[in-house]
Amino acid sequence: MFIHPNFDPVALDLGIIKIHWYGIMYLVGFAGTSFLLTRRTKNKRFGFNAEQVSDIIFYGALGVVLGGRIGYILFYNFSTFLNDPLVIFEIYKGGMSFHGGVLGVTIALFIYGRKIDKTLVEIMDFVLPAVPIGLLAGRFANFVNAELYGRITDVPWGMVFPHAGPEPRHASMLYEMVLEGFILFIILWWYSSKPRPKMVISGMFLAFYGSFRFAVEFVRQPDAHMGFMAFDWMTQGQILSVPMILFGIALIYMGKKRIKFFLA
Repeated sequence: MFIHPNFDPVALDLGIIKIHWYGIMYLVGFAGTSFLLTRRTKNKRFGFNAEQVSDIIFYGALGVVLGGRIGYILFYNFSTFLNDPLVIFEIYKGGMSFHGGVLGVTIALFIYGRKIDKTLVEIMDFVLPAVPIGLLAGRFANFVNAELYGRITDVPWGMVFPHAGPEPRHASMLYEMVLEGFILFIILWWYSSKPRPKMVISGMFLAFYGSFRFAVEFVRQPDAHMGFMAFDWMTQGQILSVPMILFGIALIYMGKKRIKFFLA
């Protein structure tokens, strides 16, 4: 059994300004993604340059923050928002939805694609292999904040989290850090190292992320104010992951069969 270190969520207190680990990990994620994508521009087959990578990071950051926060409020905490609309700005306390972030980034990069005459799928196929680095950093921030912990367990690697009672729990955010961050990065970076049909890389990202998230939800503690959403076992995260998995599989199939898609 392990004990969570109970980190201070504030990494640096400058009096007027407080720098939170959550914000630092977002910067690490965007910086890592930018570095990897800039390296990819050296391979001309991708068809992007360093200036476009900077624009993609800017649009993507807006999409992640706005979409992630709005998605969290809509999918997980709408009642609190109705009582206190200003809660939407309290990002430093955590509370970002990955599924909302995906929608936000999709909209942002679709708009940017129209500016540079590239389709959404062209941009996504280029960008998504680097995105798991950001997911890894984000899940580490969840660990630092001792949030999104798992259900009570008796496994030897269980961890006692602050404010979650004395029982050891699954460190589910670390499971997600490994699966959605490290392993997903290895899969996509390796697969995209050679020319692939359009849509397949985007489809693999959606299908693998959705599957990893669906699996981890079985040991992740459901949100206290929501509980199980269906069948007395299915969580909101699993419900939101199912369309990702199905759409990802559809993109892989269409890409392999060279079926035309209006976003490709």
